[in-house]
Formats: sequence, C-alpha cells, structure tokens
Amino acid sequence: MKIDVIIPVYRPGKEFCELLERLSHQTLPVNRILLMNTRTEVDVEALAAPFPGAEVVNLEQADFDHGGTRDWGAGLSDGDYLLFLTQDALPADAYLVEHLAAAFRDPTVKAAYARQLPKADCRETERYTRSFNYPEESRVKTEADLETLGIKTFFCSDVCAMYERVTYVKQGGFVKRTIFNEDMIYAGGLIKSGYAIAYVAEARVYHSHNYSGLQQFHRNFDLAVSQVDHPEIFAGIRSEGEGIRLVKKTAAHCLEIRKPWLIPGLIWQSGWKYLGYKLGQNYRKLPRGLVLRFTMNRAYWNGWED
Repeated sequence: MKIDVIIPVYRPGKEFCELLERLSHQTLPVNRILLMNTRTEVDVEALAAPFPGAEVVNLEQADFDHGGTRDWGAGLSDGDYLLFLTQDALPADAYLVEHLAAAFRDPTVKAAYARQLPKADCRETERYTRSFNYPEESRVKTEADLETLGIKTFFCSDVCAMYERVTYVKQGGFVKRTIFNEDMIYAGGLIKSGYAIAYVAEARVYHSHNYSGLQQFHRNFDLAVSQVDHPEIFAGIRSEGEGIRLVKKTAAHCLEIRKPWLIPGLIWQSGWKYLGYKLGQNYRKLPRGLVLRFTMNRAYWNGWED
C-alpha cells in the first residue's frame, strides 16, 4: 500500500515541522509528502529538508485554488491512496495513517476522514462544535443516509482525509476551480455515484480555530457560494437545519456545564455565520464591491463581473 501525502502550504506556523515529524513516525509509513507551497518569505525547502520523502512544489499566490492546487498534487502522485492534510493539523498519535487506510477494507469506501480534536487553547463553544461534527463513534455514509443526515452525508474534511487514487482519477478529482469546499463537492459526487465515505473516529488530528464573528461571516459566505455554484451536488439537499440544531445543542451544553454567560457569544457568532451564509446564497444579486468585501478569497473573483 503506497500512500502519498499532499499538504497545501502558505506561511507555515510552528505546527508545520511538528506535523512533518509526526508523519515520519507513523506505524504505516507514507511514501511521499508533496508540499504545495505558495511562495512567501518563508523558506519551506529548508523546513522540509530534514524529512525524507518531503518534496516542495512551488506556486504563485495567484495560482492557488482550494481544489486546483490539491488536484495538482494528486496528479504528481502514483500512490494507491492520497492523504490530504492542512498545514496546521497535527496527528494525535502514530496510528493516524493506519486507521484511515483500514477503512478501505470495505470495498465500497472510497474516502475516509479523521476526527478533529480541539487544541488546548480552543474556546468552550468551539470545543463542543468539534464533538458535534466529529463524534466518538465511527460510521460509513452512503446515499441511503441522505434522508436522515441531509448535507452531512457529504461531509468530508480535507483537514485530514484519505482517498483511493484510482477512483479519484475516475471521478475527475477535485473541481479545478472552487472558492472553498472542494472536499464536500468531491464527496457528494462519490455518494451520488454509489460509493461510501467513512468517518474514522480512531484516526485523530488536533485542529481547531477560535474564529471571530467576522471571520465566521467570511467563511460561511464562501461556503454558501460553493454550494450555489455546484447545484449538481447540493441542490435539494437540506442544510440550514443542521446549523440550527448545532446552536440549540451548544446552548444546552453551556447550561449543562453551568456557564450560561457563554450563550450571548454563541448567539453573536451564530448570527454572523447565518448572515454570511444567506448573503453567499444570494451572491449573484450583490454588486461586485460587496462580494469582494464579504469573501475571504478575493483571487477567486478575478474576471467575474456583476
């Protein structure tokens, strides 16, 4: 089993070398680590040099795309499986790759993603969100789950996800130009093609962010844009109800742990999320100037007119 790792890199922080170190000590060794590096003042070649198998592929900032850059990396691989990670996702132990690979013993599974654990500095409400989106129980999702899970059937995060390469190529890979959400777009195509996606709770990475309300707004704006731009995947799939359920359960959690003062912050964050999402759903009705203010990926809109 040959497994290649693909990591988009942009001004890597202190976790980056720790990530490479942990990848080099997996019980199931990886073959190559392809670092798709957007050129900055950071010398990524020097950071990667101590790690065997790490290869740096340089690109310009204008050429970066969430789907296209990852697909470029996939095209450089001849491995059996492709493991995509973000530069700030830290394997929790030496068994990450082994656990993800084990999911493919089920021949219907063509993608597997890991559980994301909160980092030490994670806020309480975000910590609960991690447990909501990444529970302790593994499961395999198929098209039969659409009625009960809705859009979560397509959930698969490239923070840490593995794909069978032959099927990846057969399906056309990641969409070559997308503002965001390349993982769910691809996963939705898998599900609709009759394949399965595995959530592997035993495969764990540390990954969380303490986003501000405005940052949540920008992310959810782009998330909604990606869904609008791909009706072949998302049209007719219920989505907003899952967000409402998360808010209600997080508020109940705050009461359960006797920290009701966290609820106003939760409402504030959720309001920004909802506003960003609704505006993103209607981005075609907005003037270009507003779209550029609302997005977190301005380069995506080059060449787009009102």
